[in-house]
Amino acid sequence: MADSSFDIVSKVERQEVDNALNQAAKEISQRYDFKGVGASIAWSGEKIEMRANAEERVKAVLDIFETKLVKRGISLKALDAGEPQASGKEYRISASIEEGISQENAKKVAKIIRDEGPKGVKAQVQGDELRVSSKSRDDLQAVQQLLKGKDLDFALQFVNYR
Repeated sequence: MADSSFDIVSKVERQEVDNALNQAAKEISQRYDFKGVGASIAWSGEKIEMRANAEERVKAVLDIFETKLVKRGISLKALDAGEPQASGKEYRISASIEEGISQENAKKVAKIIRDEGPKGVKAQVQGDELRVSSKSRDDLQAVQQLLKGKDLDFALQFVNYR
């Protein structure tokens, strides 16, 4: 019997991020407490730029955006937001969406699978994803449960289960 396998990836649906950003921008434009403070959120190349005239206001913009991401099913571990920085009369936060598993993180996950996972399971790094294979599908499901239980500092999805 052939080995069963699945891939571990860290991907984000770009359209869902865009929808969350648009919803956050709409809420910011309509809320009373953001009137006249110059609060905004928009794409700036590959980064997301948040602006307001006070540090706590720009943090509130980030909070609204995070809420919209969660409602859209996007893990906050994929969002890499910086600290508020003063720029003239306004404060800015620059955030980016992290995708792909770095070599270092892939090795960390492979080590967890080797050390704590079932015996016949193999994990191999393939670019920015990790292929996990085993003869037993039950072992693969056990690996998925093991990784879901771990508190890793990056988002994981399981794809190509066969």
